[in-house]
Amino acid sequence: MNTELIEQFLDHYWLSTGASQNTLSAYRSDLSIFSNWLNKSLTSANDKSIKDYFAFRQSSNLSASTQARILTCLRLFYRFQLSLKSITEDPTAKLLHPKQAKKIPVFLNIDEVDKLLSIVDERTVFGLRDRAMLELLYSCGLRVSELINLSYHNINLSNEYITVRGKGNKERVLPMGDVAIDCLTKYEKEARFLLLKKGQTDSYFLSNRGSSMTRQNFFYIIKAYALKAGINKPLSPHTLRHAFATHLVQHGADLRSVQLMLGHSDISTTQIYTHIQNVQLKTQHSKHHPRG
Repeated sequence: MNTELIEQFLDHYWLSTGASQNTLSAYRSDLSIFSNWLNKSLTSANDKSIKDYFAFRQSSNLSASTQARILTCLRLFYRFQLSLKSITEDPTAKLLHPKQAKKIPVFLNIDEVDKLLSIVDERTVFGLRDRAMLELLYSCGLRVSELINLSYHNINLSNEYITVRGKGNKERVLPMGDVAIDCLTKYEKEARFLLLKKGQTDSYFLSNRGSSMTRQNFFYIIKAYALKAGINKPLSPHTLRHAFATHLVQHGADLRSVQLMLGHSDISTTQIYTHIQNVQLKTQHSKHHPRG
């Protein structure tokens, strides 16, 4: 019974928001764990049982961000049940989100980006592909899911822009830099047809099997290049997205433009990059000013 309720909610949530498969998978897991703990119909839960559940989960040292995600998931689920009249009251209505400390994201400075990109050997097919992916990621500030889901019709090299679909299935058009355009052109002319082998796919970036690049594969690729470049930071594809936004703000881009390029629905999410700049200025002041 609970499995049907969960899948019904997830279908509704995906159709109404276009949520990513990662979000849907996380919510499915959150609801399944809560269902197993509750050990009865999810529609029978009240505010006390949900408070008891969070007390139980906190014993495993859940982070504030994980608690917030679980509460968001439960809140969305019970609001959906309320709309179906499966329940008469929302058991999450009086619960507050845990306060989360603002984390400064890991990003690369300009020298580190140059080191990472220049370490790629473009004399090989895989090197041409990897350089094109890394340059595009940094040039446009893409999410890794947006990068690996690109197809031929998303990329317009002659007009120097790409079209991506981000969170909530929202489309945005982004300019590409000259270096990224050159790398994509070389990848198309010299590498992609070799990776494609005898298959047919519209996916733009291909694995060694001729199929679409996966998140996991690209994660390993960027980690390997970071290690080779001697970059001692916890690196992921998202790190280049942070570098893209941080470098734009540092060089005077207005926050609204950065928000649009990143595809953030709320500008408060983008403001973290202003905070990064302020922290850096404070560090430089303390280091170099005689009264710092």
